[in-house]
Amino acid sequence: MSDFHRLGLGTYRNTDPDACSNAVETALETGYRHVDTAQMYDNESHVGHGIAAADVERDDVFLATKLDTDNLVPDAVHESTAESLEKLDTEYLDLLYVHWPIETYDPAETLPALDELAEAGTIRHVGLSNFTPDLLDEAIERLEAPVFAHQVEMHPLLQQDELHERALADDHWLVAYCPVARGEVADVPELVEIGEKHDATPYQVSLAWLLAKENVAAIPKATSKAHIVENYGALDVDLDDEDIARIDGIEREERLVDFPAAPWNK
Repeated sequence: MSDFHRLGLGTYRNTDPDACSNAVETALETGYRHVDTAQMYDNESHVGHGIAAADVERDDVFLATKLDTDNLVPDAVHESTAESLEKLDTEYLDLLYVHWPIETYDPAETLPALDELAEAGTIRHVGLSNFTPDLLDEAIERLEAPVFAHQVEMHPLLQQDELHERALADDHWLVAYCPVARGEVADVPELVEIGEKHDATPYQVSLAWLLAKENVAAIPKATSKAHIVENYGALDVDLDDEDIARIDGIEREERLVDFPAAPWNK
């Protein structure tokens, strides 16, 4: 089984075939071993091409995708997962998430279908995404397979303390999407100043802060080689306790991914 790498490549809105496949290939050859996509992103084929083009064995790549919101009834779970495997040109998925617990999501029907995929070896791990604490607890209770990861928006402006505590208690990964707040961390004074202290960018500081937390991973999106390499450099940023406490203390809060039907708005 592939090892889980805490710094991965996000591919949201990277739908250009060449740009997407090149980003994946570049990331893998830079050292990344975790690639994240989704049925909703409409780029699984491009991601698969990038993995195939890289000089890295498939078994060394941790590959995750997510079920679309209209693919959560049992038959659609199985059929769409088979389609994802074909598009990604792989025989198995390391991680399959429920992307959003909305629309066709029914815990009594969706979750047993995920258990079946795990039992068959089609997927190595079960994941959830964008669940509230209550929905997360319900899913953990219903699933036979352990929840391996819960993916949510997380960055210094949305610190997700409650969900992080839940991840620690349940011993699953909390995977941060939008980990640099779509670039907004560049304007956060604390991150700028800590970056100057460590000769790092605010983006690297944001990622390093996430990676300093137990049971947290991050999947920054990047398309250019420069940004892919810059993000990877966060692994070399060693924040001290004072830096972490200062970022933990940021009071400004901003959720970037939000809409009326989102689970936390119900």
